[in-house]
Amino acid sequence: MIRVGIGGWTFEPWRGLFYPEGLPHKRELAYASRQLGSVEINGTFCRTLTAVSFAKRRDETPDDFVFSVKAQRAATHRIVLGEAGEAIERFMTSGLTQLGAQLGPIVWQFGPSKRFDAQDFEHFLRLLPIQWEGRRLQHVFDVRHESFACAEFVALVRRYGMGIVCNDSEQCPEIAEVCGDVVYARLMRSTSVEVTGYSTSALDAWAERALAWKKGAEPDGMTRLGQPSEPRQRNVFGYFISGAKERTSAAALALLERLRVRSTSKGGIAGR
Repeated sequence: MIRVGIGGWTFEPWRGLFYPEGLPHKRELAYASRQLGSVEINGTFCRTLTAVSFAKRRDETPDDFVFSVKAQRAATHRIVLGEAGEAIERFMTSGLTQLGAQLGPIVWQFGPSKRFDAQDFEHFLRLLPIQWEGRRLQHVFDVRHESFACAEFVALVRRYGMGIVCNDSEQCPEIAEVCGDVVYARLMRSTSVEVTGYSTSALDAWAERALAWKKGAEPDGMTRLGQPSEPRQRNVFGYFISGAKERTSAAALALLERLRVRSTSKGGIAGR
């Protein structure tokens, strides 16, 4: 399955562009979840949501909709990652699994100054639960420092069966290595001059990459750091985030349309 989405769903400039005029604000998530395949819940990065809040989001959206959730920075923005056990536990017990089958990848985002330390990072990986309340978890790592762009980091994450976020951004290294069960891309180059955020050629390129990842192939034109990944089908998540944020919803819809045109299996694309 390929799922395309946006970061968050509450943004005033989307009203009248993505959201119909007059749509009540409390209905915005319900509307977005019926246009797109996923949303990244990123408010959890700075604050703790409750079990009631997660359940409310689950109940407002279709059963086949999937949320990714950004983990709290209290766990990732620290000098010694191996000491994050209490913060990880606090996040995991906040009610996350109220999302049920709609819980997708958990994103652990690290600060731009955080350097790769293999030993400490492995200590962090060992702290992450593989299952929680009977549900298998999918962890992906959003790293921002160039020191992570190395074969040792890729091999370490693969060993634990987890994933690395592929960031399309001038501020982050591009690590397009396939690890674990999912591919997770955060697309952050939307510009206001493009009605669809990304140019036609860029959207075409990302559509081809997503389809290649889904099939288990390695997309052309992307930097390789480690050994080729195991060739098997994977779930793909792509989110338009940041950049000219007013254009990200249009970019997501434009990419979904391209994927539907190119896909021979219409059931493999989630959204609209």
